[in-house]
Amino acid sequence: MFTYIRNLYYLSFPVVIGAVLSNKMAARLSDVDPIHWATPIVLALAVFIIYTVDRLLDVQKDEINATGQPLTARHRFHREHAPVLWRLVIGSAVLAVILTFFLPSSVVKFGIVLGGVCVAYVGAVFRLPAYHPALLLKEPLVATLYSAGIWGSVWVQRPTISNVDIAECLMFTGIAFQNLLLFAVMEQLESPRKPMFSLASEWGADRCDMILRWLTFVIIATGLALCFLAKDRFAQRSALMLALMSLTLYGIQRYPAYFLKNERYRWLGDGVFWMPALVL
Repeated sequence: MFTYIRNLYYLSFPVVIGAVLSNKMAARLSDVDPIHWATPIVLALAVFIIYTVDRLLDVQKDEINATGQPLTARHRFHREHAPVLWRLVIGSAVLAVILTFFLPSSVVKFGIVLGGVCVAYVGAVFRLPAYHPALLLKEPLVATLYSAGIWGSVWVQRPTISNVDIAECLMFTGIAFQNLLLFAVMEQLESPRKPMFSLASEWGADRCDMILRWLTFVIIATGLALCFLAKDRFAQRSALMLALMSLTLYGIQRYPAYFLKNERYRWLGDGVFWMPALVL
C-alpha cells in the first residue's frame, strides 16, 4: 500500500488533485457554476503531462550533460520507468485532445495559447545548458503558468472578472511560488555539497528566508483584508483558506529539520493545494 501511495506521489498525483480542487474553488468564486464537465479532466491531464514530461526531460538532460547533480527520489523513479511513463503521457495527451472537442470554444482557445507557452517553456528548459541564467526563472514561471491554467480556464467562461477574483488569483500565484521556492530551499538543505541550480542556490538561504517570510505576510494580510472587504461569504472563506495555505508553507519553512525527514515537506507542501476542498 505504501509503495502504491508513493508512486502516486512521484507521479504528481497530489499536484493534479490540488489543481482540480483549486479550479473548483476558482469556479465557485467566479460564479461559473457549474463549469463544463470536461474542464477539470483536461486540466488534470494537462498538469500531469507537463509535470511528467518536465521530469523525464530533466532526467534525460542530466544523462546527456553529466551535470553530477544528485537526482531526487522522484527523478530516479522517472528514470527507471521512463518507457512506461512516456506511453502514459502519450495516452493522456490523446485523451485530452479528444476531450477538447467537448469544451467551450473560449476554453479551447485559451488552452491552445497556454499550451503553446508551456511547450515552449519545457523545450527551452531542455535545450538550455544546465547552469544557464534563464533557468532561474523556473520557479516564478511555473507558478504563473500553474495559476493561469487553474484560474484562466474559469475566467474565459465568464464576461467579467471582479477585483476579488484578481486578488485571490494573485494570492494563489504567490502561494504557488512560495511552494516552489520553499522546495528549492529544502532541496539545497538535503544536498548542501551539490546544490541544485535554482533561485535558492543563487539567492542564498538568508535572502530566500526573508522573501518567503514577506511573501507569507503579504498573502495573509491580503486574505484578512478580503475577509472584511469582500461581500460574498464564499469569497471571504476562500480568502481565509488561501491565507492558511500560505501559513502552512511557512510552518514548513520554520521547522526545516523536522520536515526534511522522509521528504515530509513535499507531502505537506503539495498537500496544501488540497485545502480548498475544505471550503467547497
